Amino acid sequence: MVIIRGFRAVDDPEASERFILGHRRVLEAHGVKKVTSSRNEWAQNPNVFVVNVESEDGEKVYGGARIHVADGIHPLPIEEATGYMDSRIYERVHELRSEGTGELCGLWNSMEVAGMGIGSFFATRAATVLTRQIGIQSLWGLCAPFTVRWAERLGSRVQKDIGNEGTFYYPKLDLIATVVLLEDAEALTYCKPYERIRVQELRENLQQNAVEAPPGRKQEVEVHYELRIPHSHPDEFRFPNLGARVPYPMELKQEERLPEF
Repeated sequence: MVIIRGFRAVDDPEASERFILGHRRVLEAHGVKKVTSSRNEWAQNPNVFVVNVESEDGEKVYGGARIHVADGIHPLPIEEATGYMDSRIYERVHELRSEGTGELCGLWNSMEVAGMGIGSFFATRAATVLTRQIGIQSLWGLCAPFTVRWAERLGSRVQKDIGNEGTFYYPKLDLIATVVLLEDAEALTYCKPYERIRVQELRENLQQNAVEAPPGRKQEVEVHYELRIPHSHPDEFRFPNLGARVPYPMELKQEERLPEF
């Protein structure tokens, strides 16, 4: 059995640290040593929520993901990663912030469970479940090629008006990342029917046991879900009276910009 657990990062520093260490090992194993979403400042940010895929005793993390909620003060990882190449991402995030928006990032799984969907697909589904509790209506993502299909299965769509038809060379020049957006996290209009049903079932029963198999796989895994976020409020991250966007300090300090797409 594995435990899929959601929590606010600042509420469980030890679990956040286990996430950081596991994610770092996976990135380094793939030759990636600098990714905006892999820095650990987020562990002190109350606007960050974590999904850990854990062993039963909670001591081992097999994978997971994070949701960073846009607050207008801390740029989303996708803004930091792509904004200097295409500034349109800043306005797009700002436009959605009035109803609550965030980013699914830091998606990873250990080699121990590679191919089982435990740390990638299941974590993506659990993060989609959490959007209702957090109160965000949309969810950005910057996906590696093999995770675009998971995002699309859960209702995200490629944003072709950003970057090069939705893509950037990131986190290094021989890798491509794709910008996706779940525009209606509550209704899940473009979500595959089975996934829409499963997400709604989990939202209605945040603590449950299930036997799951990732799409296209026969291998089943027993999962215990713990997705209730204490002290969360559905209006916490809505800003109905937004004015003009205030540039982030990193924009003001940036002296050299790459050409925009």
